[in-house]
Formats: sequence, C-alpha cells, structure tokens
Amino acid sequence: MTKAKKLRCALYTRKSTEEGLEQDFNSLDAQREAGAAYVRSQASEGWRVIDTAYDDGGQSGGTMERPALQRLLADIALGKVDVVVVYKIDRLTRSLADFARMVEIFDRHGVSFVSVTQAFNTTSSMGRLTLNVLLSFAQFEREVTGERIRDKIAASKARGMWMGGTLPFGFDRPEAGSRALRINATEAAAVRGVFARYLELRSVHALERRLARDGIRSRVRTTRVGRTVGGQPFSRGALFHLLRNRIYLGMIVHKGAVHPGMHPAIIDPETFERVQAMLDANARRKESCEGKLAPARLTGRIFDADGRPMSPTFSYGKTGRCYRYYVSAPLQQGQRRAAEDTAIRRVSAADLEALLTTTLERLLPGATNDPLDIPVRIEVHSRSLHLLLPITRLAAMRDRLGADENAAAEPTDPVLMRLTLAIRMQLRSARRSIERGAKAECRPDPVLINALRSAHAMLARDRAGLPLLEAAPDTPYRRRLVRLAFLAPDLQRAILEGRQPAHLTLGRIRDERLPLSWSEQAKALGFDRAG
Repeated sequence: MTKAKKLRCALYTRKSTEEGLEQDFNSLDAQREAGAAYVRSQASEGWRVIDTAYDDGGQSGGTMERPALQRLLADIALGKVDVVVVYKIDRLTRSLADFARMVEIFDRHGVSFVSVTQAFNTTSSMGRLTLNVLLSFAQFEREVTGERIRDKIAASKARGMWMGGTLPFGFDRPEAGSRALRINATEAAAVRGVFARYLELRSVHALERRLARDGIRSRVRTTRVGRTVGGQPFSRGALFHLLRNRIYLGMIVHKGAVHPGMHPAIIDPETFERVQAMLDANARRKESCEGKLAPARLTGRIFDADGRPMSPTFSYGKTGRCYRYYVSAPLQQGQRRAAEDTAIRRVSAADLEALLTTTLERLLPGATNDPLDIPVRIEVHSRSLHLLLPITRLAAMRDRLGADENAAAEPTDPVLMRLTLAIRMQLRSARRSIERGAKAECRPDPVLINALRSAHAMLARDRAGLPLLEAAPDTPYRRRLVRLAFLAPDLQRAILEGRQPAHLTLGRIRDERLPLSWSEQAKALGFDRAG
C-alpha cells in the first residue's frame, strides 16, 4: 500500500473589523478551529496543519495589503505550504482580480486552495470555475454594500450629522448615542484667534509665523496603531483648510453640498465671509502676479550653502508689484529659521539672474546666446556664489577673472570646473538683493533707525538717566516695538551707524524672543561683537 504524501496545510483567517477580537474565543479562533477540524478529517490523505498562524484581524478583504496574507504568500514562494485552508472563500478575498492573482501564485508553486464550508479545491478546472462564480457574487455583494453605506452617509450628513473621519480642530467627538460634534472651549478660542489674526495680518504666510511664535499648535492625538501625531505648528496648507472650513459656521459639507449641522458654530457668518473675501482677493492677486512673472531660469540648478534646493516663489508689494525669489526648501515648507543661521536662504531672482548674466557675458563673451544655460549647478553661500561649469570653459575665462573671482577644476568631478564669485547682500526697502563685491558696505537702515527712535520716544528717564517705561504701550505693535529701546547700547549704536548684520530687519527684531542678557541678545540677532 502506497503511503500518502504529507501535505502541509496553512490556516488563513480574517475578520474585517477589530470588534470582538479582545474576547477569549473570537471569530478568528472559530475559523481556525473549523479549518483544523477539516484538515484532521483529511489526515488519511497526509494532510497536517503547520504551526505558523496567519490571522488578519481588522483587515478588509478588498485589498491584498494584509500582514498575515503577505506572510502567507511569502511562505508559499519559499515552498513551505502545500494547501491553503480558509473557512469561506470571502475570508481570503472579496476581489475577483485579487483572487485571480492569488490563484496564479498558487498554481505557480503547486499549492491547492480549500474552502471548508464550500468544499472547493482549485486543483481541478471545475473547482476554479465554481470559485470564480462565487467570487463574482462576493465582489458584487461588496460593491452593493459600499453603495449602501455611501448612501447612508450622504443622507445622514444631509441631516447635519457628523459621520466620522479626522476630527476638526476646535471640536470634540459626539457623546455616546449622538452625532453632534461638541465644542472644545480651548481649541475653539484658538480657532477664533486664527480668524482674527488673519483679518489683522491679511496674509497666511504672516499668520503662520505669528501662530508659531505664539505657540499655537495642532491637536495631539493617538492613532489606532498607538502612534502619537500632531502637536506641531500649523502649516500654510492646514491654515488655508481651516480658514475655508464651513464646519466652523455650524455646517456639514459633503461632496460640495453644504447642509446645516447639528453642532453649534464657532465663527459668526460675518467674520467667516470677510475672511473668504480676503482669501479670494489674495488668490486673484496671486493669479495676476503669476501671469506677469518671468520664468524661473535657475529652477533645479540652484542650492543653498547646505546643499538644499532653492525653489522659485514670489510675493507682491502694497502697490501690487510682483517680486520673484529663490527660497531654500525648509523655508518653503514653513520651518522657522534659527537665530544663529546667517546663511542666505532667500535671494532676489531678478538680481541673481542679472548678476550671473552680466558676469558670464564678461567672462565668456560670445560663448552662447543665453549665459544662464551654461551653469550646471549654482550654490549660494553667505559671501560667495559657486558656479559649476563644464571644464572646457576654464581656459577661455582665465585671463578675464577679476580680483574677487576664482576658477579651478572641480576635484569631485573631472568634467566640471568651479567658479567662485564674491557677493554681498543688501537690504533695500525691506527687499533683500544680491550684489557683487568682496566686502559688504556699512549702510544705515532708515527703517531700523526710525523704529529705534520711536521706541525711545515711548520711554521716560529715571534720576540716573536710565530708560523707564511708565505704562504699557496701547497697541500690540507698539508693545513689540518698545523692546528696541532695551537692546544692548553697543547694538543700538551699531544700528545707528549701519553696522548691523545684513539679514537683520525690523520684523525679525519684533518677532524674536529677545533675552535680557546683552551678550545673548547679540547672539540671537547675529551681531559680531568681536568686530
């Protein structure tokens, strides 16, 4: 009598939700027990259960991205499994396309598939045909169920109910048995503050900086997998979403339709509409500005001193004039600049492109119709520009180099040369421009000087002649401005003589958290006391 070949059977179980999994005997245990009993009934055929468990609790059957299923397919590929046993076919998958993909994997590795309650085996063509028919109905059931759920959600939202999802900042989850969001008093006050600050600042960029300075952060929450997220400063994208979100009007929005919500409003309609009008006006100005801008010629080739890409952006002045810039990626992403950071992270695009064009036309006359096409890479350092050019250009420019220019072969790449140009940054009408020159000139900043004088005008003097503040200034702006009068004397003298750092602006002094120590003030604002 021929001894039956031993067949290694893998029991796969799945449950769509996590409900009930904490019980001592749950749905996965029941499926596993039924599968093991079926395998024991086939013991005479050499079937035996392998020790590895393949349990997917809380996993949908509409995708193959399930941890236990992926382990099972990996073990099949390694030749560790001969038969896959499931309680019902829809435990393995509810997708006909996914099932066809799995059957192909099973066939490729000589693995059979068995459904305990339906008694199918994919080793025969009739078994595969019957399974395909059943799977078609399973997929149809899944799609109908999905449509029914979507219709229920739409009808519930039309009645103003909260149907789950990411909880909006400013609200708590509904009480048990309710579908009405509850106001979180602390977060609601922050939301009102965001709307009020935007109406004051008229710019989401400025609003982002103000909220970061004031310590306003997103809600801290724990995900289903136990990971803590949130607690970060609001990004510009998050602020745009918050300012546009009609849930703060007491509304529920679903697929573009707006319905009265069951929850109370946080923002009054007049404030909300003023904010929308301002956002729309700024968007129109942005579109108008974009249409007038010249293309950013150096995109993809310009980097800051740390090797991070500088991307094109723009802003517009009060007169509507557009200004183009190249800005380091961290600043574009809303990260705050460290106080001790003196590197160039933002530069005028027009000034930089004009400077490069003039310099390259002088060093390489007639080499090309467009000098800006020559550089392979441009690096913006605090006092110099580094241009990587083809090494074939080196001989042509050697005799034309100026006193503050240097060109040499690039050690890291034999086909390139590095051209170094000395530069300086200048602040003109609050706009940073880039110029050629080995040393930065001392230029008094009238904005800083006038602010310093205004700060001192708010003070009285005690008998020793020291500054004395008798009463708090009457506006937030004046309260921030008066701090200039309490800067270290040598720092104030440097501002009056135009010896302040090139990156120092009134906005930075106002927004900086200035320490009381004079030496720490110098470090925070980037002053070089050794000079």
